[in-house]
Amino acid sequence: MSTTETGILSIDQGTTSSRAIVFLKSGEIVASAQQEFTQYYPDNGWVEHDPEEIWRSTLLVSKQAIEAAATKGIKVACIGITNQRETTLVWDKSTGKAIYNAIVWQDRRTASICKDIQSELETVRAKTGLLLDPYFSATKISWILDEVTGARELAEKGQLAFGTVDSFITWRLTQGKSHITDASNASRTNLYNIHTGKWDEDLLSLFRVPKSMLPEVKNCSDDFGVSEKNVLGHALPITGIAGDQQAALFGQCCFNAGELKSTYGTGCFALLNTGENPVDSKHKLLTTVGYQLNGKTTYALEGAIFTAGANIQWLRDGIQVIEHARQTQTLAETLSYDHGVFLVPGFAGLGAPHWNPNARASLFGMTRNTTAAHLARAGLEAVCYQTFDLLTAMHNDGMASTNVWVDGGMVANDWLCQFLADILNVQIKRPAIMESTALGAAYLAGLHTGIYENLEDIASHKRIDSSFSPKLDEDTRKQLLKKWHKAVDATLAFAND
Repeated sequence: MSTTETGILSIDQGTTSSRAIVFLKSGEIVASAQQEFTQYYPDNGWVEHDPEEIWRSTLLVSKQAIEAAATKGIKVACIGITNQRETTLVWDKSTGKAIYNAIVWQDRRTASICKDIQSELETVRAKTGLLLDPYFSATKISWILDEVTGARELAEKGQLAFGTVDSFITWRLTQGKSHITDASNASRTNLYNIHTGKWDEDLLSLFRVPKSMLPEVKNCSDDFGVSEKNVLGHALPITGIAGDQQAALFGQCCFNAGELKSTYGTGCFALLNTGENPVDSKHKLLTTVGYQLNGKTTYALEGAIFTAGANIQWLRDGIQVIEHARQTQTLAETLSYDHGVFLVPGFAGLGAPHWNPNARASLFGMTRNTTAAHLARAGLEAVCYQTFDLLTAMHNDGMASTNVWVDGGMVANDWLCQFLADILNVQIKRPAIMESTALGAAYLAGLHTGIYENLEDIASHKRIDSSFSPKLDEDTRKQLLKKWHKAVDATLAFAND
């Protein structure tokens, strides 16, 4: 390895951990570090993070990755950032300290706010491509301003800043010199007009958010400022930012309309590139910014599943029927297709295409013979069934894909990938580098600094690890989906009672 090789630091600040990875231009990983952090559940349906713990973990892993790369002769040239989206922070501009915990994207506390303004749904959807749901940032900001003593007054005076996690990290890296975000993260707030590319005055008024709180919106590959030398030990330009799912779309090189990726992390998110034209979904999918380069927006259709890997985390940490996530493949393989247990994982409500914040998780089909194997397999299967529902909605919106590129921690599980191919009845492709989210942020950063010439240059580095083709007979497939949909209907009926 040459002592003059250049690396790109990708900061991947996720829902359950902060990671930092140093990539070479080829996509090869030369250094990485990861640290989990605490999840707080102060009330029913509430999910919070400690902003300082987010920052400490991000800073620690970034330093570790830079130092590890240096021992291999790799000099980091720039930083890309990708982040858990919608998670909301409000901080004091003079101190940089958050005035309340980060309210996580999974949080359901603002369901009543959304219900109170349901009459404005079509206006919100037309401008943002989103729905009125606690998932998005706007009602979270409003809640903080209303519930934290003195916050709204400070905001009205221009003393408070709002940001998604990318903005908060960049503020800290630049020691307050950059209050920015990118178009992909801005498009997840319910405050950003995806057609005009600007913060929308009508939406700011509806959600009662002072414009002075908002960050500047830039391209996903752009100049976001420079990390101060006394922060990371190096003054490094920050040149790429994208929300985690859009970063994965970019990392999977889905640069053409009709190309689809599905990421299986804490949640599952399927994004379909729709090109220069935003598709108005009639089936409760989200129309969102896929990425923005040089002022040109590429749009995507998105289906969101709130819990995927979180199902397995619940089995491990919640009810403690497994010790390690990797056990789920071995357990799943011990059962037949007609094992009869179905999990509808509404732990944080149900996302697309249902969008029911009041739904809660349900288990169906248990007997005295039900074991940890049944629960593990049901947890994996639920993710595949929900992905089927997303792709069905996309098809009904006139968009379809015969290949699905997958990534995220869960897809290291070969059984899951095969069952996904069987249920979706399409070919599943798994890339050689499964860290697509972090890789996408690295691609964006490298594109701005000239490490990559263009999108074709980026795509030339893509490699396939494995492909999975459908094997399940159609009758069994239809029966499984029929039972799944009966379980979902029962869960929704209970939630709406």
